[in-house]
Amino acid sequence: MALAIGLFSLPQVAAAKTVLAFGDSLMAGYQLRPGEGFAPQLQAAFRAKGRDVVVVNAGVSGDTTVQGKARVKWVLAGMKVKPDLVILELGANDMLRGQSPAAAKANLDAMISAFEATGVRVILAGMLAQPNLGAKYVKEFNALYPALAKQRGVAFYPFFMDGVAAVPGLQLGDGLHPTPKGVKVIVGKILPLVMRELDRK
Repeated sequence: MALAIGLFSLPQVAAAKTVLAFGDSLMAGYQLRPGEGFAPQLQAAFRAKGRDVVVVNAGVSGDTTVQGKARVKWVLAGMKVKPDLVILELGANDMLRGQSPAAAKANLDAMISAFEATGVRVILAGMLAQPNLGAKYVKEFNALYPALAKQRGVAFYPFFMDGVAAVPGLQLGDGLHPTPKGVKVIVGKILPLVMRELDRK
């Protein structure tokens, strides 16, 4: 639609969209310099496509799903504008500590409910368990994300570290966190889904 002004018409300018990157150290930019983490690289990728999208970094290193659940409301309350979309990436620290997959699923479910209660659409980013945790634990943990996404009807990105995990040069020396190049790979892979969800009516 255009706004008529005299004999001329001006196209309406689409308002900027806001994406909340809500997660742990994988999102927070652990040991990376300003501009190298997930949120700034995702925002830069949008800007490179001519899209006015602000990506807010709400990643906290060390957070489990319990800690993430505890801060959802005050993170939303502290934002200047309500986000249009949240990328929910948590559970890796639960897994590394061998905590219950069922409890992690319940916490993620509660976070989805909290975001959706305020009208914010959610993308659930999955995680995969390390194989040394045992076959039973790995099976239960890996299954929780697709099951929850299907149960809640939210957009699902199966593995946040897809294309980065176990790839030389894309992870820091700890073998867990992405390098700036690793973050670029993550952003490139998840960007189409994020764009699609932002453009949904």
